[in-house]
Amino acid sequence: MLKAFLAGAALALTMTGAARAQGIFPGGADIGDIQPGTTKYDKATQTYQITGGGADMWGTSDGFHLAWQQVTGDWAVTASVKFPPGSHPPNEKAVLIFRESLDPDSPYVDVAIHADGHITLQWRTAQGAVTADSTAPVSNATLLRIERHGNHYVGMTAGSDGQFHEFASKDVSLKEPLYVGVGVCAHDAARGLATIEFSHVKVELLPMAASTGGR
Repeated sequence: MLKAFLAGAALALTMTGAARAQGIFPGGADIGDIQPGTTKYDKATQTYQITGGGADMWGTSDGFHLAWQQVTGDWAVTASVKFPPGSHPPNEKAVLIFRESLDPDSPYVDVAIHADGHITLQWRTAQGAVTADSTAPVSNATLLRIERHGNHYVGMTAGSDGQFHEFASKDVSLKEPLYVGVGVCAHDAARGLATIEFSHVKVELLPMAASTGGR
């Protein structure tokens, strides 16, 4: 655990340098065979405009755009998500994600908020396995968080008071280093691309005391 903590701390320092130029995500990738997406960072407002295509993040493979960094150890991702005005496919989604690779059928765990407001913890336990999920009892809670504690992942939402509450958790074994970040899936390949705004984005190394094991 100490080795993972030190490696993560060193990586966090590297990411701080990258943040001055482009936010905290040095990489952007189109996952699957989709229209090219983009990651745009507004330094003045500290917001990300993520544009992604893809038919879905479900089944045995995914199509979406991911803004990412790589991490080792126990981390958390937090963000506030805002869909633009207008009509959207109900399952167009924004995700906060831990992912084993950039392959479309990679194992992963994410917290996803959909355009119709419902929120889920989603996971794929092995390469090419079928995705499963657990739905939060609340909807339209746009402040989201996912934590990794070893192989244990926790999905959280927060209300207007900013206090996070767990709605689901799942044990999934993912090989490090992991791709961690935020992404967008249009959920309609024929329709094209979707753009969603992420603000108050944090990718944080969790203190060792917060780890509940699972390694």
